[in-house]
Amino acid sequence: MANTRDIRRRIKSVKNTAQITKAMQMVAAAKMRKAQLAAMAGRPYSEVLNRVLVSLRDRVSEGSHPMLEKRPVKKNLVLLVTSDKGLCGALNTNVLREAATLDPKNTIFVASGKKGASFLVRTGRSMIADFALTDAPSFLQTKAISKYCLEKFLSGEVDTVSVLYPKFVNTLLQKPVLEPLLPISGTTAAGVVTEDANEAQYLFEPDADEVLDAVLPYYFHYTVYQMILNARASEQSARMVAMKSATDNAKGLVKDLTLEYNKARQASITTELLEISTAQMALS
Repeated sequence: MANTRDIRRRIKSVKNTAQITKAMQMVAAAKMRKAQLAAMAGRPYSEVLNRVLVSLRDRVSEGSHPMLEKRPVKKNLVLLVTSDKGLCGALNTNVLREAATLDPKNTIFVASGKKGASFLVRTGRSMIADFALTDAPSFLQTKAISKYCLEKFLSGEVDTVSVLYPKFVNTLLQKPVLEPLLPISGTTAAGVVTEDANEAQYLFEPDADEVLDAVLPYYFHYTVYQMILNARASEQSARMVAMKSATDNAKGLVKDLTLEYNKARQASITTELLEISTAQMALS
């Protein structure tokens, strides 16, 4: 059995760790609320924008815009969205596991997040760009990423553009999702087909083709922005849950160590009493 001094040191160390994880849990909880509100706030606007887009697409000829053009797939571009930091459970591991299943021969990557970038370099996959973002990225910051991906598609260097990111389901559940974006189809950022856009009876001025030219790039940029906000909400939620679990485990370990310490202390006291009693009997 370990001596009481070593056990006291372990108890102190675990308590210090629990204080750190508790502080990180509180910080992540505050960031999580902001990230979730930011991700949820744009959904109504995204849904309306998607309905307008579907209505526009139905009023123009197929392939009338380069962003709608479907062509034989020879090269895929995947925007890989991960976190910069760890301590968020299996969030990044699950996303990178999905990335590992993609064929490296016809897939190139654009990374957003240090974890994803290091994975691509470590596994020898083709990464053509790496973008750094803040915890709460603005639309202009994410537009630099989406603009780069759009240019690759319009130039013909790639035939599809997809986003692989951790989709926020709820605080306890985030799942990796590969969402195709280009060529654009009539699906929302969440991958669900919207209601019949013709029911809205939109009127377009000067005409549907010109409005489509203006709406399509903005729709693409905004969809990427929403997905990155969604990934940030997933990251902070996963980190908060992971830190809470770590804090609870540390508290449980402190209880076990305290029990072990009390047993060791009691055994030491019992031994000392026996030694005193034995010595007294020997003297008498």
